[in-house]
Amino acid sequence: MDRARSGSGVRDRLGRELFARVAGPSGPENRARIHGTPGPRWFGPERPVRRVHGDASMFIGGLRALLLQSLHPLAMAAVAGHSGFRGDPWGRLQRTSTFLAVTTFGTAEHAQEAVDRVRAVHERVRGRAPSGEPYHAADPHLLCWVHIAEVDSFLRAHQRYGARPLDGAGCDGYIHDMATVARALGVPDPPHDRAELAERIAAYRPELRATQEALDAARFILLHPPLPWPARPPYAVLAANAVAALPPWARSPLRLPRVPGVEEVCVRPAGKALTRTIRWAMTPPPPPAGS
Repeated sequence: MDRARSGSGVRDRLGRELFARVAGPSGPENRARIHGTPGPRWFGPERPVRRVHGDASMFIGGLRALLLQSLHPLAMAAVAGHSGFRGDPWGRLQRTSTFLAVTTFGTAEHAQEAVDRVRAVHERVRGRAPSGEPYHAADPHLLCWVHIAEVDSFLRAHQRYGARPLDGAGCDGYIHDMATVARALGVPDPPHDRAELAERIAAYRPELRATQEALDAARFILLHPPLPWPARPPYAVLAANAVAALPPWARSPLRLPRVPGVEEVCVRPAGKALTRTIRWAMTPPPPPAGS
């Protein structure tokens, strides 16, 4: 009994710390509103997007998405110039995680309100990259790149580290679900299945390169996270698995070499073990028998 109570206490404490880091000080209030407000949703409980976005593999998928997105020079310039990812990285993470939670699990009304707020921010984000090229965050072409990099990253991380990987139809269903959010954000023709997603990523590849801003961002994300020292070893495992999940054509320009054998023998098993631990910590324990 004492051992069970102790395990439950460790789970509760770790779960609270992780949730506070990802969801921010308004996390409990937002969670109650997202899950407790009655009304129609964009996605029903059976939809693949709920399985993917509710799994601990999102920690790895999110880091992979940031690295992949950085390879578009105009998208990276917009992030470097306006997002405050260095000065307030946790605030940016918390806003992103809240947006994903609202659009995935919240009411249709709340999801549309979240989309409208993001679109208003995108309209204001304009500037010029160091190359002199203009950028606008509301540009459908840039929005599409950000979208497909996220979808590809979240899905690949889930298929590798998720508790219940999707079958082929489920993978296509996830991409189709995410197209709903993309269209609401201003992407006119997002991909709807794996074949379309692969074609779209291939079409962007001639535009991709690692600018100095992208290299600096990768170094910050991977080597200098704003974390206390006890949290850095598990974060390093997440980061190593995010890098391992990138395709070779994305790793090379970011100067992230592959070490043959090490990833298969050490990195991936450690990533699976850590995501299991995160999943355990953030899943409420079952109620006591007889309650």
